Amino acid sequence: MRLKIIFGFVAFCLLLLLIRLFYLQIIQYDLYHGLSNKNSIKIVPLPPNRGIIFDRNQEILAQNYLSYTLELNKHTKINIEETKNKLANIIEITNNDINNYKEQLRKYHFYDTAPIKFNLSLVQITKFISQQHQFPELSIKQGFVRHYPLGHSSAHIIGYINRINHQDIKKLKQRKVLGRYLGTNHIGKSGVELYYEDIIHGTPGYKKIEVDADQEIVRVLKIVPPISGKNISLTIDSKLQKIAEDAFKKRKGALVAINPNNGEILAYVSQPTFNPRLFTNGIKQTDWDNLNNKLNKPLLDRVLSGLYPPGSTLKPFVALAALENNIRTPPFSIQDHGSYTMPNGSKTFNDWKEGGHGTVDLIKAITVSCDTFFYGLGVELGIPKLNKTLRRFGFGKKTQIDIHNERSGLLANEYWKKKRFNQPWYQGETAITAIGQGFTLVTPIQLALATAKLAKPDITFKPHVLLSIENTIDTNQNKYGKGIANTVENSKYLDWVKEGMQNVTRDGGTAAFIGKNANYKMAAKTGTAQVFGLKKNQSYDEQSLPDHLKDHALFIAYAPIENPKLAIAVIVENGGHGGSIAGPIAKKVFDAYLEKEIRKND
Repeated sequence: MRLKIIFGFVAFCLLLLLIRLFYLQIIQYDLYHGLSNKNSIKIVPLPPNRGIIFDRNQEILAQNYLSYTLELNKHTKINIEETKNKLANIIEITNNDINNYKEQLRKYHFYDTAPIKFNLSLVQITKFISQQHQFPELSIKQGFVRHYPLGHSSAHIIGYINRINHQDIKKLKQRKVLGRYLGTNHIGKSGVELYYEDIIHGTPGYKKIEVDADQEIVRVLKIVPPISGKNISLTIDSKLQKIAEDAFKKRKGALVAINPNNGEILAYVSQPTFNPRLFTNGIKQTDWDNLNNKLNKPLLDRVLSGLYPPGSTLKPFVALAALENNIRTPPFSIQDHGSYTMPNGSKTFNDWKEGGHGTVDLIKAITVSCDTFFYGLGVELGIPKLNKTLRRFGFGKKTQIDIHNERSGLLANEYWKKKRFNQPWYQGETAITAIGQGFTLVTPIQLALATAKLAKPDITFKPHVLLSIENTIDTNQNKYGKGIANTVENSKYLDWVKEGMQNVTRDGGTAAFIGKNANYKMAAKTGTAQVFGLKKNQSYDEQSLPDHLKDHALFIAYAPIENPKLAIAVIVENGGHGGSIAGPIAKKVFDAYLEKEIRKND
């Protein structure tokens, strides 16, 4: 009986085992077959190379170079100091490296590993590989690092890349393009790197491999190579850009040089600037603090986001608004004694020149920048008609340039003031608007575009920085063909305005010295914009003011007069006078560009 019982028990166990095997092998086959494949087949993403950025002359602005990093598995509990000491004779890990690693943990904690040492040399790599068995928590990873050969130059227009963070992941998911970033650690964050991210980034590939239980590669089953991002060329002339940047010296401000025939941006300066390479592998907290705590605000793109009173650079457009409404057309003139009193006698506004300019018509008013003439003109014109013309030239709205974070500026009126301050609009505010003060605010790109439209009113375009995309035909033909149209009803109106601007750089003009010894003729307008309002009976004393309260210097111009090839807007923060400070900066750019054009035509 005992043998029967034992035999029965064994038979029962065997039956249970057979049933279990049947369940696993037959019924659960699909599940465990899939799990088995997952354990043995791995998909390894292959990130694409980022496209190269060139200037219009094929000078490299942004490229890639192969780099190796030492990365630490964040899920492994280790004593970093002990690891540092063990690595001492192989790879030196500094306290800064450790601090940077800890910053990566806080910012990018969804990664499995974080870099603790960048840009390893071949000697360091060789030493580490020979001793790697001692450091299972460490690994060497290779990848292409973004490099900006020009350093600080052109940083705002090129932009920078940085490691992908949670906000980026969220945006990529919303756009349903997260799959394009498999295996990729970086993404464009500003400038062209951001705006043309979809073109520059490329498409990832993958490698299907078979691994054993120890995760060692048995064989490669399939390789789908990544598709590199497309190279792009910008409209920027890097040599002209450097000349413009150097002309600023240590001053703050912005400059835009634009081709009035097609909207190509040839120089795009925002000073001070920064080194985009600081951001490539995650900017250090100390570097971030230095960039953000500075009063000079080097990260601010002044070309698109800087808001400034236009000062007297607005006067040519105000004059055109008056002419189009049949107000103060030549030969109308006034006697300027140095001030203008409102019709109701409520307020008197002084001209910048004590004693005034004598007999002044519209053309002379532009040439000598007569405030008195424009105070009265503005009052007669009224803010609705004035703003209508200004908006036609692109003021008060974005230019739609192909870089993000552009601001629209401000054309104030009674409705805006009522909403903003719950106060009525006064006629005196129209008077000071007509000389470019008051609430009106513009960006440097708006000033440059408006100047280009004065130079070539019959050509419509959008300002743009993209010249071409690799292996793409007619990149800009359709994208940038439609722009701000501002057809002038009567050409003689524009001729009068242009004549006044041409006289600015001649004898008697506010920038007469700019036109001397030039091989070309220029039409220009100087401007000085107050940073703060003067109290009653208070005079402006530049010598006694701290730098940040001094007037801004502005200058707009186009040349040559006969066939304009370049239009420029310059703003120098707290620079003082437009003719003496901003004008010479523009002239250096004109000289470099137009003399090159002359040599090319010869």
